[in-house]
Amino acid sequence: MDMHAKGTGGEIHFDGQYVTIRHAGFLGRLSVGKGEKRLHVSQISAVQWKPAGRVVNGFIQFTIPGGNEVRSEFGKQTFDAAGDENSMVFTRQQAPAFEALRAAIDTAIAQQHAPQPAAPAAGASLADELTKLGALVQQGLMSPAEFEQAKARLLG
Repeated sequence: MDMHAKGTGGEIHFDGQYVTIRHAGFLGRLSVGKGEKRLHVSQISAVQWKPAGRVVNGFIQFTIPGGNEVRSEFGKQTFDAAGDENSMVFTRQQAPAFEALRAAIDTAIAQQHAPQPAAPAAGASLADELTKLGALVQQGLMSPAEFEQAKARLLG
């Protein structure tokens, strides 16, 4: 996966694991300063989204645990986001690329928090572990897709 979205003061790149925010150009230097920030999806605790309208720009903003977030006043959210190093402002025309980027990042964050099946116990056979996983699917405690992922992990 390799996604890219260009905003008003830079761009965001997502490779499936890392979100890279590059502030560039006149607006990037004026608001945040020219530079690059790279975040692993496991570092992102929330994604704030404001869609672009006919008159105002939208933005995407990444929340990081321990970060110093400032609550914006009504009507100043986009202006404040333009000065945040974890945000990117975009126009209505640029919005579709950012919507796709947001969906991919949300999916990657959810996968980071998905429960992982336990490793096989010492002495347990591969057949026993597959039988246990099959029973979880039959009980509705595991989806068929999760079963396939767990089976692939067990089989190496």
